[in-house]
Amino acid sequence: MNKMKLAFTAISIAACSPAFAGGLLTNTNQHIAFNRMMSREASIGIDGVYYNPAGVAFMDDGTYFSINWQTVAQTRTIENEYALFNNNTNNPTAQRQFKGKAFAPVLPSFQFAYNKNNLSLQANFAVAGGGGKCKFDDGLGSFEKIVSETAMGAVGLANAIDGTINQALQTTGMQIFTNDAMFGTKGTYSFNSYMRGRQYYFGLSVGAAYKLNSNWSVYGGLRTVYASCNYYGYVKDIKVGNMPLYQVLDPTKSNSADIELNCDQNGWGFTPIIAIDYKLRHWNFSAKYEFKTRMRLKNESVNRTPSIGNLPANLASAFSANGFDENTSAAILNSKNVTDAMVSLKTQFDQKLDEAIGEYADGKSIACDIPALLTLGVGYSPIDPLRINVGYHYFWDKQATAYNNKNEKLSRGTIELNAGVEYDASKLVTVSAGWQNTNYGLTQEYMEDKSFVTSSNSIGAGVCLHLTNKLDLNLAYFTTLYGHEKTSEESTLGTTKLSYNSDYTRTNHVFGVGVDFKF
Repeated sequence: MNKMKLAFTAISIAACSPAFAGGLLTNTNQHIAFNRMMSREASIGIDGVYYNPAGVAFMDDGTYFSINWQTVAQTRTIENEYALFNNNTNNPTAQRQFKGKAFAPVLPSFQFAYNKNNLSLQANFAVAGGGGKCKFDDGLGSFEKIVSETAMGAVGLANAIDGTINQALQTTGMQIFTNDAMFGTKGTYSFNSYMRGRQYYFGLSVGAAYKLNSNWSVYGGLRTVYASCNYYGYVKDIKVGNMPLYQVLDPTKSNSADIELNCDQNGWGFTPIIAIDYKLRHWNFSAKYEFKTRMRLKNESVNRTPSIGNLPANLASAFSANGFDENTSAAILNSKNVTDAMVSLKTQFDQKLDEAIGEYADGKSIACDIPALLTLGVGYSPIDPLRINVGYHYFWDKQATAYNNKNEKLSRGTIELNAGVEYDASKLVTVSAGWQNTNYGLTQEYMEDKSFVTSSNSIGAGVCLHLTNKLDLNLAYFTTLYGHEKTSEESTLGTTKLSYNSDYTRTNHVFGVGVDFKF
């Protein structure tokens, strides 16, 4: 039971990884110009309020405003292989595919800039991290793995009890818990589960850039981040063999073995930002540094968890129902084999209780930092209609504190490289395309189906329609081509060793439309 609770509560983390481009908890596609070009660090435009805020100071005097709308569809697929999965009566095969679906129909962002002489006042609102909802209709492989192992443990406990009964009564072949109507002897199991999660990190940035001369500009700003997360799910109808689990926990309540999670998480953080830009004829160079955002999320939870504290009393009732008197029942329960089995189970349960529900315990504060980020960009325009950009990102993921210090399992931070080109095909149309490679510092220890990423390549394309000299319309699409991360771990059940294999990958599709105004 303790293992099942531990696995289930961790499932809720599955919705925490971002649906956007960027690092482990950072969204970098905050303007449609990025979607169509992928490399905007050295560009000078209203989108620079996020990508190159120092460069915005080189824009003409005036007031600029941009509205962007993105729709994101993502899947997360894990293929598992584990021998004990054969014992699932609803799907008796060793192979599994678990798929989570995330969809964000509306992800808005806004950019504002007011330029006067050498000064540029700027603001940006966007989903800085997370984004969207994710649901797992059939749970996860790690969850079923624990259920399958728990079923084998329940059969072992049933064997110990029935063996003690036969020894006490000096009989053979008596089956109370190991008969086919109860736990049986094969370790078969079934259950139903569902999980949905939502995570949004809303960011509002304000700052100012100053043009020092015709070549240099600098920027300083601050982003305020508000996190809003919710997780809801359940595990119910757990059965080992033909025995509903609730009957040995509290037979008077059919939901006594059910697990239900309902947790809201909220928190605030602040991100100082500095940037610089240097222009030299056909070239432009930029750099931006975002400091680490310290985030602590406060839990408000109403959770239901089962308890095994009444197991001895419920076993005694089962003995009584089978005709045993109180003395015989007491002798069975107090025998060393049965006592050791129950004490071990309860002790392990109590020791793991805080770990199992710790991240979602009511009133608790949870670490979930946004890592520091360095971006560098180089832009070159060999002729006026053509612009070529390259960019570099580094995320200090390993230094951003996560729950249970999971960040320390990474080998390094995330590295991103990008390149893009845009061309003014006419006075009315600009076409563009780009590429970005994201390479995470993943390790075997870091990978888990509850929250995973894989390194990837993103490609995007789109157009900018110059409707008037003060109104631009951006249209774009980008997709992310994820690689596969494969892991293998060994589980030991008694003297038996079993391999649990996993193959992780994802898909991502983003459509965007945006309007840029100049007043």
